[in-house]
Amino acid sequence: MPKLFGTDGVRGVANADLTPELTLSLTTAAARVLGQASDGKLKAVVGRDTRASGEFLQAAVVAGLASAGVDVIRLGVIPTPGTAFLTGAFDADLGVMLSASHNPMPDNGIKFFARGGVKLDDFIEDEIEAVLDQPWQRPTGAGVGRVSFEGEGIEVYINHLVESLGALPSNDGSPSIFTGTPPLAGLKIVIDAANGAAHRTAVEAFRRTGAEVIAIHAEPDGYNINEHAGSTHPEALMAKVVEAHADMGIALDGDADRCLAVDHLGELVDGDQIMAILALALKREDALHSDTVVATVMSNLGFLKAMKAAGIHVDVTKVGDRYVLEDMNANGFNLGGEQSGHVIMSEYATTGDGVLTGLHLAAEVCKSGKTLNELAKVMKRFPQVLVNVSNVNKTRAGIDPVVSAAVTAAEQELGDSGRVLLRPSGTEPLVRVMVEAVSIEQAREIADRLAEVVKTRLSL
Repeated sequence: MPKLFGTDGVRGVANADLTPELTLSLTTAAARVLGQASDGKLKAVVGRDTRASGEFLQAAVVAGLASAGVDVIRLGVIPTPGTAFLTGAFDADLGVMLSASHNPMPDNGIKFFARGGVKLDDFIEDEIEAVLDQPWQRPTGAGVGRVSFEGEGIEVYINHLVESLGALPSNDGSPSIFTGTPPLAGLKIVIDAANGAAHRTAVEAFRRTGAEVIAIHAEPDGYNINEHAGSTHPEALMAKVVEAHADMGIALDGDADRCLAVDHLGELVDGDQIMAILALALKREDALHSDTVVATVMSNLGFLKAMKAAGIHVDVTKVGDRYVLEDMNANGFNLGGEQSGHVIMSEYATTGDGVLTGLHLAAEVCKSGKTLNELAKVMKRFPQVLVNVSNVNKTRAGIDPVVSAAVTAAEQELGDSGRVLLRPSGTEPLVRVMVEAVSIEQAREIADRLAEVVKTRLSL
């Protein structure tokens, strides 16, 4: 049986790959594995994004958990980082989120959070898969789980976001407030919610922190999530920021675990630039742990050079926010992320949080007195070309002598003004060839040349 769990849970076309039956089996298996170390009933929180398929898949999750003796709190529609946060805030043993993040609407996914809102370790996911088809003793009578709905969960999460910028904590469930001028006062911000899970959360959080908010793609109908919207399609946001004479824009994806931004000129600010801005802000306040930020091998060379110039070390990991998180958790670093906009601020979150990232980015615009365009110039983005070479023996990418010689020659040609990366796909028989150079023409010429070598030498 193929491995179900990928780098971010289990995903597939809803009702084809990810069926209610599989969803129920996965959740009962998760409850059984996690329940082995518990003396009493487990408690779980369950959230979902706005996909229509999330409605019936949520029913399967709730049924599976309750049938395994787990008390379930339904959170309704909420961002993935909100489910992670409330797993900890509600002292739950397990968090379950139904979302396929930035994927198109027909897809859906299921991911699990352990106690504290952290992602499951790989070996736990392996155990869940191992017990999927094993017989088990179902609880009966008072042993079955109870199901409730916590409508205030989203309010608790919004308060957490607002309090990260200095609002006074709320002890009675009322909105958290600032004693002085709200930190985003005077900013006009366009929020593209991708018709996804943060369509309410993001707008409320930014308004409560003082911003004037214009919301687009904030009317989900179950089918329009990520459709020509959000961080994967920021064109509408770029145009709206200019049209509205806004100071900046924030682009979220369907489950709001990533964030890209747009400056007042309508130019895109990617995850590398956002991390650079936040890293410098934290360093200025002597709050960047070990003067280190964690990024992946796909981060732009311009980011690496900017951080080096600022005296900030970059720990580089494999592609995937889970690897960034592993490095951060192992070493106590408090900032990391990916070019795609997954930014992790571990002081406030256990996973990437697009709304949180956007709030702190906007706060830095206010604190600095500079425009986002000016702040983003801290790093120069090197032109980057990515070529996928399919139907090749990816296992030989790093050992074939002719390919290795071609890569070495390209690196010598680029010197300090560029970079070459060959990365085998984790799921397909293909090799990704990435080249950065001073000019897009040079990057494309070298990338095409290397891709041809890879295709010639490694074809199946």
